[in-house]
Amino acid sequence: MKTRSLVGPVALAVTVALTATACGGAGDPAASGGPRKVTVWIMKDSVTDAFLTRFRTGFEAEHKDLDLDIQIQEWDGIGEKVTAALASKDAPDVIEVGNTQVAQYAASGGVRDLSDKTAELKGADWIPGLAEPGKVDGKQYGIPWYAANRVVIYHKDLFARAGVTAPPKTQAEWLAVTAKLNRGTTQGIYLPGQNWFTLSGFVWEAGGDLAVKDGAGWKGALDTPQALAGMDFYRRLQALGKGPKDADEAKPPQAEAFAKGDIAQIIAVPGGARIVEEINPALKGKLGFFPVPGRTAEKPGAVFTGGSDFIVPEASTHPEAAYEVVKALAGDTWQTDMARTMSYVPNRTSLARVIQDDEGTAAMAAGAARGRATPNSPQWAAVEATNPIKQYMTAVLTGTDPARAAASASQSITKTLGS
Repeated sequence: MKTRSLVGPVALAVTVALTATACGGAGDPAASGGPRKVTVWIMKDSVTDAFLTRFRTGFEAEHKDLDLDIQIQEWDGIGEKVTAALASKDAPDVIEVGNTQVAQYAASGGVRDLSDKTAELKGADWIPGLAEPGKVDGKQYGIPWYAANRVVIYHKDLFARAGVTAPPKTQAEWLAVTAKLNRGTTQGIYLPGQNWFTLSGFVWEAGGDLAVKDGAGWKGALDTPQALAGMDFYRRLQALGKGPKDADEAKPPQAEAFAKGDIAQIIAVPGGARIVEEINPALKGKLGFFPVPGRTAEKPGAVFTGGSDFIVPEASTHPEAAYEVVKALAGDTWQTDMARTMSYVPNRTSLARVIQDDEGTAAMAAGAARGRATPNSPQWAAVEATNPIKQYMTAVLTGTDPARAAASASQSITKTLGS
């Protein structure tokens, strides 16, 4: 999965070109007694040039025997490039990958098992949406770096005009508030019919799942009573707006719809608010944020977590040095710097305090504590390629019997995961 498509608006559009060398250990200065070169692949737009410069300077100051060769990678075609690198004898030492990609790469056998490092990295405190997909068959291959997830962005003026004085904290309150907002020319919410990441959260909140382990394999699970309950909540909420039933949040871009000023709520990453304000500067200062509500007021609803993990290839020339890079980037100092620089959720729940002064990021961090990722199967990317979940959602929203549509989608998922 391309993680950037999940967290897109959160990432800043930056161009980082720190090196132009190829990956691997060929020509390593260490061969002539100089510092060892550690090659690190970072995905484009994950962090700013300034952050990487600070990190490289600070890391090399503390590790005089190491030189960081940070190479920026494009998301397009990265799956094939990483797979080829893992199968080679000239792999980079550290690779940033999307959190839901770890299982796919681990299946190749070319990723180092870092289970013995989790205690030192405070793995018990990792947010689940990054930790769980990084763990495959009981082994921790992916080390969490950062996360982002959806929140509710709302128009404060429209809430005030409707007499809504506080954001809802439960799903029942959310429906009632949205219905109250949905009057005249105002849409209570803009929710496209195929926003399957949002549906995933509703399904998990109801106790269901998209797919579950079935012996040594996997099977689709959208047809369980719990998953159907999640879809029913989505249907009820979506009906309180005029979002298209046959498109996702990109067609048309929901930020453009929200920027018109007559929509009370959208579900998006907090960075989406900046895009809305750029389109319509009159909305600057009028947008607020709250976590996606759950079934009870005690905790937010479950959400899909997008983000990145680090992996260390088995073919790494300097695996011990690679681990030092991962440990630094996953540690308190650089997690705090990155979270404040990029408005990301840090990799550990206890670090949420460092972003509490930003309303949008704080709401995101609250939801991240209940974040999850897609089923941890190497074949999940193939499911998304055809995405029967989107087709299922449109079918239900346009009148097809939910149980029948869910059974069909589940069969499709089962077939793909077993291929």
